[in-house]
Amino acid sequence: MPEHEGRHSAETEFEQRGPTVRDRRRIDPETYEVREPPATAAPTSAGTEEAANPVSDAEAEVIELKAALAERTSDLQRLQAEYVNYKRRVDRDRDLSRKVTIEGVLKDFLSVLDDVRSAREHDELSGGFKAVAEEIERVTSKYGLETFGEAGDPFNPHIHEALLHAHAEGIDGPTCVEILQPGYRIGDRILRPARVAVAEPDPNVPTPAEQPVEAELVEPTHPEPVTEPSSSPADQSVEATAEPVTDERAGTHEE
Repeated sequence: MPEHEGRHSAETEFEQRGPTVRDRRRIDPETYEVREPPATAAPTSAGTEEAANPVSDAEAEVIELKAALAERTSDLQRLQAEYVNYKRRVDRDRDLSRKVTIEGVLKDFLSVLDDVRSAREHDELSGGFKAVAEEIERVTSKYGLETFGEAGDPFNPHIHEALLHAHAEGIDGPTCVEILQPGYRIGDRILRPARVAVAEPDPNVPTPAEQPVEAELVEPTHPEPVTEPSSSPADQSVEATAEPVTDERAGTHEE
């Protein structure tokens, strides 16, 4: 039969040629060199479409990666801003706690400073006590403690505490006339107001605006006598003689 004969001829040819062996090893066992990959056939139109699809997928992957990078960058910036705000808040709280602690310690030294001031006013600050007092004043000044309150300052209820009140002349308003205890402050914060004696203008003494204006005395001026104009010599002669005038029409004499 023809089919049987064809099969027999193929088997006979296979037996004569032997099996086909394909060596796909990358390293040549004899030279130990890397073999070049076998050349592939040119892609068909279907292969071109398949090659174009990976490019589109790559672009989509790049876009996705860019979006993820922007999101991570935004998270990092937000986290950095939160850290900066936290650091500022911690620094502010630390400074506030430090100021409160210093104020508490300096308040305990106010009575000591009052004793030092009193001893200096009575000339009792001498010897080793003077050195200790000056060192205490230096240390308190180092931490910003300042004294305030001078005689003659206008009274301010925000920084002064009035212990005595009186009236005085020569002032325009409430004035501190005596400092009983100086005040202490750190910057704008008042640790203790100055204790003072306050004087106000005497209400019984009129102010310069209320004082009456004295009238100036003006000496009276005497008018000079009016001199009548002198008559002529002819008139004087007529008055002196006083001769009678004759009336020719009446024929009488009148003196």
